[in-house]
Amino acid sequence: MSNQAFRVQGNAKLSGSIQPQGAKNEALQIVSAVLLTNKKVTVKNIPDILDIRKQMELLKGLGVKIEKIGLNDFTFQADDIDTDHLSSETYQDNARKIRGSVMLLGPLLARFKKAYLPKPGGDKIGRRRLDTHFLGFQMLGATFNYDEAGDQFYIGANKLKGTFILMDEISVTGTANVLMAAVLAEGITQIYNAACEPYLQQLCKMLNSMGAKITGVGSNLLTIEGVDYLGGTEHTILPDMIEIGSFIGLAAMTQSSLRITNVSVSNLGIIPLTFEKLGIKIEIENDDLYIPAQDVYEIQSFIDGSIMTIYDSPWPGFTPDLLSIILVTAIQAKGSILIHQKMFESRLFFVDKLIDMGAQIILCDPHRATVIGLERKFQLRGIQMSSPDIRAGVSLLIAALSAKSESIISNISQIDRGYQNIDGRLNSLGANIERINE
Repeated sequence: MSNQAFRVQGNAKLSGSIQPQGAKNEALQIVSAVLLTNKKVTVKNIPDILDIRKQMELLKGLGVKIEKIGLNDFTFQADDIDTDHLSSETYQDNARKIRGSVMLLGPLLARFKKAYLPKPGGDKIGRRRLDTHFLGFQMLGATFNYDEAGDQFYIGANKLKGTFILMDEISVTGTANVLMAAVLAEGITQIYNAACEPYLQQLCKMLNSMGAKITGVGSNLLTIEGVDYLGGTEHTILPDMIEIGSFIGLAAMTQSSLRITNVSVSNLGIIPLTFEKLGIKIEIENDDLYIPAQDVYEIQSFIDGSIMTIYDSPWPGFTPDLLSIILVTAIQAKGSILIHQKMFESRLFFVDKLIDMGAQIILCDPHRATVIGLERKFQLRGIQMSSPDIRAGVSLLIAALSAKSESIISNISQIDRGYQNIDGRLNSLGANIERINE
């Protein structure tokens, strides 16, 4: 496939309503959990994005029967799994292409007592350790070997036994993976310092409806009473809060009025509040967010008058996935803000492209950037740029739509990994984004 790019016309004025896709991060966990039972599992609202398609291909390769029953709805049945396929070159090659492949380890270990995994790929946003996953599995009684020649991990267990696990970091995927292994382990497992994102709460709900016994859902201490067997269920994936945040930023930057529909307000945490700190008006109407067109939005300062700082932290704190969107939206605000990206170390490196477009940003170090708002006195200029990761890609797209001239964004497969048909959906609101071959 040739490399594709977006040709983006600036001066975009958008209007209308847009429905967010299903949550990418939840979907990766949910479609992995179908391996825990031989019964049929129905999953609704699965986003049609590259990462999820690849994960479903991995499941198909293992023998999971997948049937499409609606636009974004599927049934899965893992009643005839070929565990030998796990160590095959085909599986390893495919698993290497997607970071989410690590999510299959917990379910495979729980039900089939073994799993193989190559070193996975994914975003280029600094080191992302997998130790948390493996330490959890080892504490449940699994043995773990790294095969240097094949560059793959083997993990196996005759019997998983419940235990107390203190997670060494608050990892969403790590918590999900260990949780999926623990539901079929013998005895009681407690996971402390567990992540408690809505995605994880959703996974717990789904597992409980399959017959698991998980308590403490939504807290950082999960207690799992192991069961022998899980049954089928039906589950609907939440709307993607990262996409919702992206659309809030897009509306503000392009001075557009947008209605974001069916957002599951109760699962958005402090996301709306954080955008309001930038001075963006957000009206909640039933389960929609309405963003009115705004010429100027002013960044609030703290009570003592000091400069506003927005940083990421584990849920219910502000999600790191939206910091790039906050940063780009602050470019046209009135006032200054410090963006502190604590959880990943290379996520702010895309700001050089925004500076080339005319943004006033000081990159203090790999974790911190100061944005001095332009107050719409200057409009960004379009440039040629490349998308380093999913979230930065959409931030650059927002900047390009607000610019005064045309931009080209390369490496858009990074955007396609996380956003379903983003060009088509924004074009229907009045954007002009063309997909071209480079």
